[in-house]
Amino acid sequence: MSRSATATLVALGVGAAGESAMAQPQVLPVRGELADVLPWGGLRRGSTVLVRESTSLLLTLMAQATAEGCWAAVAGLPRCGALAAAELGVAVHRLALVPRPGRDRSEVERTVAALLDGFDVVSLATPVTPATARKLSARARHRKAVLLPFGGPWPGADVELRATFGPWHGLARGHGLLADRTVTVHATGRGAAARERTTTLPLPGRPSPAPRPVLRPVQAVAGC
Repeated sequence: MSRSATATLVALGVGAAGESAMAQPQVLPVRGELADVLPWGGLRRGSTVLVRESTSLLLTLMAQATAEGCWAAVAGLPRCGALAAAELGVAVHRLALVPRPGRDRSEVERTVAALLDGFDVVSLATPVTPATARKLSARARHRKAVLLPFGGPWPGADVELRATFGPWHGLARGHGLLADRTVTVHATGRGAAARERTTTLPLPGRPSPAPRPVLRPVQAVAGC
């Protein structure tokens, strides 16, 4: 890692992920329902887990780890904000958002490599070439970090997670607030993850906007 990248991580209070691997847990915790579909019962250090289609699933996947002291970074998702992450349980004081990780593919690769050197969990939503994908997965293995590519495809991913969405809950007869939405998570992969596993979990929704008042014409009353 370059001196400038190292200095930035030190300023944030983040040590290099590979420096104390012997003292670190080898599987990072996740929410219980997600533990059921991951072959290691959590996020194994050095693994690559592809997340498709759902930003909410991505943030939920890293929430428990950040709550228990791990650092996470999300690169290439400019619409991902701290408020949405907090609503899904992410400890945002341990979350770095990198909306635009580079102006070209080589800069993206260098940026993500530096993040893998210093963060426990790193997500990348910017498309990269298959060769770069393999390099970054190898970097994650070497640095004992967890790589979470978002969108896909990602050759050589250990596990692939995709979500299908059920109905919203919370609205009743035209009133109320959106409370949560049932999501079914499907997990497939290589080795121990070859057999597909599924689980369901509720994910919180955003409050629906307050209804606008409806103006109705008032008829004139005789004598007024």
